[in-house]
Amino acid sequence: MTGDRLPPLNWLRSFEAAARHLSFTGAAGDLNMTQSAVSQQIKSLEAHLGRPLFYRRTRALELTQTGISYLPVVRDAFRTLRQGTRAITRQTEDVLRVQCNLTFCIQWLAPRLARFRALHPDIQLDISTELWEPRNMAEGADLEIRYSVRPSDSVGAEPLHRDHYYPVCAPGYAVSLTELAAHPLYDCSSMLGTWAVWAEEQGLHWPDPPVTYATTYSVPLAVAMHGGGLALAHDAIAADAIARGMLVAPFAHRSLMQETYYLIRSPQAQTMQSAQIFAAWLKAEVTAFQSDPRGMHPYQL
Repeated sequence: MTGDRLPPLNWLRSFEAAARHLSFTGAAGDLNMTQSAVSQQIKSLEAHLGRPLFYRRTRALELTQTGISYLPVVRDAFRTLRQGTRAITRQTEDVLRVQCNLTFCIQWLAPRLARFRALHPDIQLDISTELWEPRNMAEGADLEIRYSVRPSDSVGAEPLHRDHYYPVCAPGYAVSLTELAAHPLYDCSSMLGTWAVWAEEQGLHWPDPPVTYATTYSVPLAVAMHGGGLALAHDAIAADAIARGMLVAPFAHRSLMQETYYLIRSPQAQTMQSAQIFAAWLKAEVTAFQSDPRGMHPYQL
């Protein structure tokens, strides 16, 4: 690398896209470029840095240690550029960007958005979802609803809702507490509340049965709805399906989750009227939900 000269922005864009897809072809599709052009820009960037960023495997790319270290630097730089550009152009920006995890968005937020639109038809939302908890404020988002044990203090998270979890299954699915471990069991991976913890609180002799895990609650819920076994769920993602007769909770015991839903505001959201309106509406909806999770159907206006 020559002095402090920065590499061209298009080289960095190609690197970020290739690292995201672990594929020059996938990056080319994102950037509307040819695969060979992306490959050449990556080679130019590697020559500029004086070290390789990828291992070229037969079927996919793999980041080198240099690539792993450089990727968050590049992404943070792009995030800063986007936020700065949006701050300058905010006067003509009329879209509120909201990010939350996939299952919460589908099962809790989406059914209530008709009510928000009826109250605020002039606010346009741009909703994006994540499977995994981001380390920092979600890229490009004005507001984020995050499901976490405790987000970093740097993001200024405001607690919204802490839930209880319990088994759910399809109506008519035959199961008893004593034979529960013999049934197909499903759960979302990386949760602190597990089948074993729930069973221990019930005083069950738990023989450590196999559990099928998925990266999102949507998969276990879908299996349970179709009679394929039992899933662990909590009210925020299951109450509506229970109210509509798509799921039942066959046992009375509820375990307190260690994770909590948080509201996170980006720096630019502090001065956005639309963000303040949405946050106030969201907290009012959460309060109503906490008082009666299976009361008023969320599709009602």
